[in-house]
Amino acid sequence: MDAVYTHGHHESVLRSHRWRTAENSAAYLLPHLKPHMTVLDVGSGPGTITADLAARVGHLTASEVRAEALDLARAEVTRRGLTNVDFAVTDVHALDFPDDTFCVVHAHQVLQHVGDPVRALREMGRVTKPGGYVAVRDSDYSAFTWYPRVPALEEWLALYQKIARGNGGEPDAGRRLLSWARAAGFEDVTATSSTWCFANPEDRAWWGGMWAERVLRSAMAEQALATGAATEADLRRISEGWLEWAAAGDGWLSILHGEIVCHLPS
Repeated sequence: MDAVYTHGHHESVLRSHRWRTAENSAAYLLPHLKPHMTVLDVGSGPGTITADLAARVGHLTASEVRAEALDLARAEVTRRGLTNVDFAVTDVHALDFPDDTFCVVHAHQVLQHVGDPVRALREMGRVTKPGGYVAVRDSDYSAFTWYPRVPALEEWLALYQKIARGNGGEPDAGRRLLSWARAAGFEDVTATSSTWCFANPEDRAWWGGMWAERVLRSAMAEQALATGAATEADLRRISEGWLEWAAAGDGWLSILHGEIVCHLPS
């Protein structure tokens, strides 16, 4: 059931994660939120989505599996001056909350990294009140698509999937969310999808430059070298491929995400 977090918390990773907002990463959930609600945000990361959600509801609990990761969300919440947030170190496989605690339990880009996503969903449902919602969004790496077809990016995708699965995760989680929800016992499930798209020069420079650094300096790079999945030369070639894509005047990249909203019976 244990899994290793593939991305780690290098600044290049956090730069990517801090770009995320409720609008660009949880739009599917926002219509269900009401000002009186209590929310659990599982895997809150650097806290940008967390803080956006907290600003829309009565109270939010931010959670992470390690205290040092939770400190990132705490810093963002403090920076924004929010006073309706508390923090908990807990594992999504065994959430440290009583049954029927929250109106909404939310997780963004979490289930792709856990050892048992079905058990995680059952736990999320257990701590959700009758009539409440479990909301999950995860990317689907095999469905990422880009132009031009830079060979090094094909190499990047194969390497990432190999490392992520070696860590006990499932990088193609997006397409599996509905099946996992069904296996976890949810009956009223709305499944959707949405994308991020990077196509203008500024977005390409930001996304491509971020991944060019991540490939060389993040936990993924350390894991690739430690397991023999890639050499230093491989990682440099992939990093240069990201910069090549970013510099292409017609460069375009789209990232697909699966989404589910599970409505619990009242």
